[in-house]
Amino acid sequence: MKLRHSPTSPFVRKVSVTLHETGQFDSVELEMTNVWDPDTDIGEENPIGKVPALIADDGTVYVESVMICEYLDSLHDGPKLYPPEGPARWRVLRLQALADGIIGAAVDRVVESRRPADKQWDGWHERRRIAIARTLNLLETEAEMLGDGVNAGTIALGCALDYLDFRFPGEDWRNNRPKLETWFDRFSIRPSMQATRPHDPA
Repeated sequence: MKLRHSPTSPFVRKVSVTLHETGQFDSVELEMTNVWDPDTDIGEENPIGKVPALIADDGTVYVESVMICEYLDSLHDGPKLYPPEGPARWRVLRLQALADGIIGAAVDRVVESRRPADKQWDGWHERRRIAIARTLNLLETEAEMLGDGVNAGTIALGCALDYLDFRFPGEDWRNNRPKLETWFDRFSIRPSMQATRPHDPA
């Protein structure tokens, strides 16, 4: 398999953490991809023009992190990151959706900040910032239910919180959210998280 990736993308990181947690990381070829490069060929493999994009051994291209992570979870025989059915599955999918919402809003802010200053809209930043804060406040009330295990939802949340630290270090998401902070401090020391920390390309 081949993974088109970027070391700064939190959506890519979800896939990378999943690969580590399922013991498949060494079986995947990594191809660094800058989707903003006008000469990028990402559109030839992923017509949406985004990373992550996973090219399976049979040539099938899987796009969007949610689908890729569940596909990878289907390929191993260990404990599943996506419960197969019932309330447990819906809890994981709900947490994943909330965390992906944080990631999406944060990425929107980063993209907007890279537009020319006279074309940026402060209201866009504020709307996304408020959405992130509301979601974090909700997750603070539920943090004690996250536990110490790993699943698709906790992977997404861990990547979301670390991305906030990476891109918005001056905005302390931990403020008044001690339970979420305590959970993240435990989760972030997992080897899969340590091995995939976001960084700007050299």
